[in-house]
Amino acid sequence: MAAPELKGTRVTVVGLAKSGVAAARLCAREGARVTVTDRRGEAELGGALAALPASVTRRLGGHDPADFTGADLVVASPGVPLANPEIQEARRRGVPVWGEVELAARFLGGLPIVGITGTNGKSTTTALTGALLARDRRTFVGGNLGTPLSELALSGEPADAAVVELSSFQLEGIERFRARVAAVLNVTPDHLDRYADVDAYAAAKARLFATQEPDDVAVANARDPRALAMAGASRGDLHTFGFGAPAPASARDEGGEPGPEGTAIWFTPRGRAPERYQLRNRALRGRHNRENAMAAVLCARLMGVPGEAVQAGLDAFPGLHHRLELVAEGRGVEWVNDSKATNVDSTFVGLAAFPSGAPRVVLIMGGRGKKAPYAPLRPLFGGRVKALLTIGEDAPAIERELGDLAPTEPCGDLAGAVRRAAVLSGPGDVVLLSPACASYDQFANYEERGEAFRRLATEQAR
Repeated sequence: MAAPELKGTRVTVVGLAKSGVAAARLCAREGARVTVTDRRGEAELGGALAALPASVTRRLGGHDPADFTGADLVVASPGVPLANPEIQEARRRGVPVWGEVELAARFLGGLPIVGITGTNGKSTTTALTGALLARDRRTFVGGNLGTPLSELALSGEPADAAVVELSSFQLEGIERFRARVAAVLNVTPDHLDRYADVDAYAAAKARLFATQEPDDVAVANARDPRALAMAGASRGDLHTFGFGAPAPASARDEGGEPGPEGTAIWFTPRGRAPERYQLRNRALRGRHNRENAMAAVLCARLMGVPGEAVQAGLDAFPGLHHRLELVAEGRGVEWVNDSKATNVDSTFVGLAAFPSGAPRVVLIMGGRGKKAPYAPLRPLFGGRVKALLTIGEDAPAIERELGDLAPTEPCGDLAGAVRRAAVLSGPGDVVLLSPACASYDQFANYEERGEAFRRLATEQAR
């Protein structure tokens, strides 16, 4: 895919989160006349503006339709819906509209890309796949996880491959972006505040496979019908992962459920003998992480990483911040930060990672809800949850749907919940922040929420 000629063109970048800023810098470097626009004002944007070149025109506090219809190209940050009326009018008039990853990929000279999407597990699988590839080659890891892909194009640093986490928002804006290996981990209801229904949400993710060629590879969860259908539409070679008997072109845990720590997972290359990998790393505990590891092994081996490097990478992986992260321990109580659990399904897999039998989990939930029911968590409460502490905008809804299952208290904010958790917890207990909600009612993002929990927990654990 040849890089576009942007010199002298008029480019409007919509949204000034990290991806938008990186896209604006890339376009400016290429000689475009760049305008950035955001509904937020200067005070809200803070340091984002300082990163922009002086040549970039700023339109803040609202959008001017002329910046869209008069552009030669519009680049949208992931947080900006393409249903935005100014974007729709630009498209109606024939102005190309790209997402940030589409722009970035056009400046990477055909670099092999592993693209990973799904509702849950994307970040862990992306980070783990990147760690496995990095054992064998120079690897960029980013996208929705941390560093925008445009930063790689800007850096000029050499890379042999890129592993990119891709949200549905990012995939809405691709046209020619092509993943050498494309993986979908699962599809469950999410972002229904942006999409009409789960079918519309899944259709956005399915775009990852529409641009693949016959010599590419599609990877899907064998037990997720939506994921299988999406990956099955690819022109690439389909491989699956999950629990159950090994199958041609797959990665499998042989049992229907995860085995004890240290049991093997199997990778079966198409037409070759199966390969055995031990999964003994405590950072990858829990059923969901076994699935993540199977997907990562598939992606790495299909990219040609040697088996011994894959095993070494599995053993050394440190885990992710904000995902079942032990952040403090004191008085016999573990404080676990699962702030990245921003939807019900993610909280389900996080809570399920702790054993049942005795109620030992003081669970902190709440924030800005996504219009999904909390009732799917009900089967996990018995014998596991000692107390439920709620915070944020959706606290009343959480209490309505789950409050009959464990002693429940509204705490208002995270600091209040942590103070109360310190009172309620004792030796052998776990205080788990797993909100099942977005953070935007009280924090800028889930990272800020997780870091606040880390500080508060550390104080209580002393």
